[in-house]
Amino acid sequence: MEESPQKPAGIEGSALKGPFPVGAYAEMLREELRGRARLQLFGEIWNLRKTKARVYFELRDARGAVPCAMWTNKFEALGELAASLSDGAQIVVAGGPDYYPGSKTSSPSFSFDVSDLRVAGEGDLLAQLAALRRQLQGEGLFEPQKLLARPQLPRTIGVITSESGKARDDVLAGLQRRGWAGTLVWGFAPVQDRKAAAAITQALTDLAGTPQVETIIVARGGGSLADLFAFCDETLCRTVALLRVPVIASVGHHTDQTLIDDVAAESCSTPTHAAEAAVPLDINRERAALRASTGALSRNAQGAVVGRARALAALARVPGTHIARQRRELHQGARELRAAGQRRLMLERERSATVAEVLRRKAVAGAGPDNLARLRTLEGLSIALSAHDPKGVLERGYVIVDDGEGNVITTAAQARAAADVRLQFADDSVAAKITDSDD
Repeated sequence: MEESPQKPAGIEGSALKGPFPVGAYAEMLREELRGRARLQLFGEIWNLRKTKARVYFELRDARGAVPCAMWTNKFEALGELAASLSDGAQIVVAGGPDYYPGSKTSSPSFSFDVSDLRVAGEGDLLAQLAALRRQLQGEGLFEPQKLLARPQLPRTIGVITSESGKARDDVLAGLQRRGWAGTLVWGFAPVQDRKAAAAITQALTDLAGTPQVETIIVARGGGSLADLFAFCDETLCRTVALLRVPVIASVGHHTDQTLIDDVAAESCSTPTHAAEAAVPLDINRERAALRASTGALSRNAQGAVVGRARALAALARVPGTHIARQRRELHQGARELRAAGQRRLMLERERSATVAEVLRRKAVAGAGPDNLARLRTLEGLSIALSAHDPKGVLERGYVIVDDGEGNVITTAAQARAAADVRLQFADDSVAAKITDSDD
């Protein structure tokens, strides 16, 4: 490998060789891949596209995918076989790995260089989908959803779509066109990858388990069969067929036909039409008709207008009934909460009484004969101490004599020497002067 004329210093402390020019390494990588053994692969063809020089497509199976490229002249030499290829067909290709090194202005790319190609036969994906469609139909799974009753004016609608896709806005536009003002419950999920089918199935289960949801819309824009393949998942389709809530499918466009379209209660060509199908009653039209009927009420349409008004009044009572039901449920929950609190308080009281009884019994057990003897001894000591308390002595008529500075005088000689003394009685002290002397 040739080194760059201006080779920079390598990474300090690294034991790896180099650094080498990236272009030289890319060329070595290309030669390394081209030198690998040529072999045959089989899988499903997807995203076939042509250019003047090359034909590009992907070869896929459940475990992975490989980008492939074939010279256009070799591809066209296949004749009718090339013209009949479509997404999902299973094919066998011959060739080997190739690598384009790229440059400062173009990106590198890896591909499997195809030198020959043939159709694998009956194993293509479209035939598998057709077989699964026949199986589901034979099990009667196309009918259950279509037999479900669908409300003319649902109060709550669930919608499963991509959070950032255009289908979301189309559903809102369709509901607005109907004049519908109920509650939307969104179940956002990916609509195009290997995990999409499981996520959509989970969202359907969650929405169907919500008692308020009366209709579910599954919406996605158009795309290739590969893009829409998540909506052909067997588990997803069986789940839709067995739901208690009617499902309206809008996947792809007019020419697209996925398996969810077959098992759903209704299949629509666009998300806007799906929203309108979810609300069969055109509220705006009904309001306009009511206004027109009001003008003719005085002539001969009073009965029709009254009937229409009653129908609308019944629809208007639906939110009130819903609120009343919610209020009853809240009151019931509050009563249950209070009852639980009272039961807990009673249990705490019983537990506290038990603890108090245990403590009382321990106190009684601790107050034995030894404790009584000690108490009597302490009482005797207290009486003895009280008898020797100076204050008690003073209260019996005795006096303490000191020199005025707190020094107690105990003899007559000390008193004559001090002359000025202080006499301490039980209630107060008084100053005194000694007039008697030795002379």
